[in-house]
Amino acid sequence: MRVVVTGAAGFIGSNLVLGLNKLGIDDVIAVDDLTDGPKFRNLLGAQISDYFDKSEFYARFARAEFGKVHAILHQGACSNTMEHDGRFMLANNYRCSKDLLGAAQAQGTRLLYASSAATYGGSASFREEPEFEQPLNVYGYSKLLFDNIVRRMLPMATAQVVGFRYFNVYGPREQHKGRMASVAFHHFQQLRETGKVRLFGDHGGYGPGQQSRDFVFVDDVVAVNLWFLQHPDRSGIFNLGSGRAQPFNDVALAMVNADRARAGDAPLTLAEMVAAGLVEYVPFPDALVGKYQCFTEADLSRLRGAGCNHSFADVASGVRSYEEWLAR
Repeated sequence: MRVVVTGAAGFIGSNLVLGLNKLGIDDVIAVDDLTDGPKFRNLLGAQISDYFDKSEFYARFARAEFGKVHAILHQGACSNTMEHDGRFMLANNYRCSKDLLGAAQAQGTRLLYASSAATYGGSASFREEPEFEQPLNVYGYSKLLFDNIVRRMLPMATAQVVGFRYFNVYGPREQHKGRMASVAFHHFQQLRETGKVRLFGDHGGYGPGQQSRDFVFVDDVVAVNLWFLQHPDRSGIFNLGSGRAQPFNDVALAMVNADRARAGDAPLTLAEMVAAGLVEYVPFPDALVGKYQCFTEADLSRLRGAGCNHSFADVASGVRSYEEWLAR
């Protein structure tokens, strides 16, 4: 099986390449932009058959220059939710994806792509239905725009098309993302640099650190992608989260206690961590007011209805595993 992974040197893309390898798939064409050269480290140990810069790949694929490509796992995108250049975002996330979809359908190539929970924005419900889609930024809008194109063409599709609305993904190989890396990654770095972790204080009707997200471990994201790869008859747009909202306090609790366990220290409660200065709450930044999701929780009804019964890690187990990887 020949599989293309776009964004292959990125966070989710590199984990997908390694997941494909574990299935015995090594005819993997990696596509990315390595202007940020150190990202190559994410692909160390991965088996790929070729690499192409994104500036070259899309036009060549449209001309069917790669022979039979069975599937494309399309992760390439600008995922910076603070990017305000709408022209860039729509060209990168929408137009590129739309052209790729057309070329894939023309060649009978299956397309599994990254959407985002940012499509829901200010909604209080997280079901894959238009009435709940209220993006708060142009990133979320770019993803929603492409999802809507997929919805329009699905009845006429000649090959599988699957969109995954990723919730808050965390795990190995996200270090290059800078400020857009997960809160778990930042907590690990903060512990190393300052001996404490920082969380937002009161905001949006939530107490300190009580803003809640659906945190999903990257291994689970890979597992669901590969499940659909192995079930080519299933198409649609699906939430990909754990199905449970947990407060940011839970991430801090898990990371600090994983760090303490490594040092041979006993676990602490959250209250004990706050009293000891290991957890600190900071004022909510003005720049995020009106642009921040205080609560997300994936409705997994559609995913389960498709037959995917994958069991997702909770924050305690996922963060513990991640901390072990970071501390190697």
